[in-house]
Amino acid sequence: MSPEPSGEDDPDLGPGADLAAWGAVLDALERDLTVAGGPAWSEPTGLGPVPRELVGRASRLLAAQRDRTATLEAERRQVLEHLGALRAVSATREPRGSVYLDASA
Repeated sequence: MSPEPSGEDDPDLGPGADLAAWGAVLDALERDLTVAGGPAWSEPTGLGPVPRELVGRASRLLAAQRDRTATLEAERRQVLEHLGALRAVSATREPRGSVYLDASA
């Protein structure tokens, strides 16, 4: 994400094409950040460097993604601890045989 002036726009697409394309990519990433399990993401191609005008936004998005990753990792660890506790309880139970009640008495 090195900042580059947006003056190096794709001549075939006209001025501001890089800015618009990067803006669309960042919009999609920001939407996906709030969706649990978000869609599969693949790196966009042919965009070139992030325009200078969008570096701050891209940096904030990266920080938000790192925060979300840390939260998910903490939740994953907690679930693993809970599963470990459940398995430990199950391992201490003695197998029980059938129990019969004599109702004739």
